[in-house]
Amino acid sequence: MQQQQKQTGLVWFRNNLRVHDNSSLKRAVDENQQVIAVYFFDPKYFKVDEFGFQKTAKFRAKFLIETIKDLQQNLADLNITLLTYFDAPEHRITSLCDSFFVDKIYTQKEWTRDEIETNNNIKKTLNGNIGFIEEYDQFLYHPETVSKNFNNIPDVFTAFRKKLEKYVAILEEVHISKLPKENLVENTTETPSLQDLGFEDFEVSHKTAFPFKGGETEALKRLNYYLFESKKVSFYKKTRNGLVGKDYSTKLSPWLANGSLSAKTICHKVKKYEQEFGKNQSTYWVIFELIWRDYFKYISLKYDEKIFKIGGILDRDYEWKSDKNTTQKWINGETRDDFVNANMIELKETGWMSNRGRQNVASYFAKELLLDWRIGAAYFESLLLDYDVHSNYGNWMYVAGVGNDPRDRKFNTQLQAERYDSNHKFRNLWLAKTLF
Repeated sequence: MQQQQKQTGLVWFRNNLRVHDNSSLKRAVDENQQVIAVYFFDPKYFKVDEFGFQKTAKFRAKFLIETIKDLQQNLADLNITLLTYFDAPEHRITSLCDSFFVDKIYTQKEWTRDEIETNNNIKKTLNGNIGFIEEYDQFLYHPETVSKNFNNIPDVFTAFRKKLEKYVAILEEVHISKLPKENLVENTTETPSLQDLGFEDFEVSHKTAFPFKGGETEALKRLNYYLFESKKVSFYKKTRNGLVGKDYSTKLSPWLANGSLSAKTICHKVKKYEQEFGKNQSTYWVIFELIWRDYFKYISLKYDEKIFKIGGILDRDYEWKSDKNTTQKWINGETRDDFVNANMIELKETGWMSNRGRQNVASYFAKELLLDWRIGAAYFESLLLDYDVHSNYGNWMYVAGVGNDPRDRKFNTQLQAERYDSNHKFRNLWLAKTLF
């Protein structure tokens, strides 16, 4: 008599690289007798884009490899095997489903163009009987609790924030059960190295403000340090515009960006901290920043492809320039502005830049040099450790005057330098010339 096949779920990890508070993983574990996981280092994310930049350069590639190795271990602790491939998902998923008799695929819901294209390519190859279950799992406020029609999302952040804070509850974190040991399957795959992805190995600059490794384990360690060990969260609003060192801000954004840490986890930990040590403007401001992050995701849901268009969500008709020489000088930190230069050199050498720095260099690029803001956004996408498609394009539109800034401001970079780097500590760090 033929043995009945176990009901099997395949968790396809995307930007949700964690085992804590992961809806797709929870649903797969709850609904199936066997669960297998997969992650694809999709070659299209390492190719050069239309503006001449590699979509994922070395800093984020290294951080991603560290993240996947950590995820593999954390899943193994739940008796789930994570398979990894340096290949496009549409080339492998169907054969994986056939090999393991997969009934359902569980993954994070994505809606921007590259991700939608991948989904469509996969669905073309899949057996029609296989379920494809997507979960919105990158928000603080879950979309189903926010709006039935994303066209109703306000175009001004304050209106959005006030309504959410008044009427919408932040959902509880979900918890994943450990599966029996026999759930593990043999793993014949290997996580690619930097060399496999086309990069040389490198050491991170000792001057970096982000000296941390990728992965959920490091993310939770940092969260615990910033809140409960150092209690620096109580001073966040005063220090968040800092430029030098690892503790002027939470530094949680790279882990948030690839989903090693959920926004809900941060929020609930901050609430726990407030219960134990008291709340103030600083503890609230961490949650305030998470709402901004959500907001750009909702703007992306509302406006779709417009966030990648030169006129932005406002359909502005600007005469933008596209000058390779001027762009390269901005990239190399060779402009006439020393504050812009210091920030750009920091980015080039570390894959990190402060929030204050980002606003200034983006404003200088779009409003001073009058260059096509999408070129700057594409460069940020390539280098930033915490690149998040919605926040990156949302912030660039905002600063370039084609997004959600009702006042269309231009930063006076020298006044900003005077205010935030009056002692020249930051500029000296990145602009000082040394012989050796």
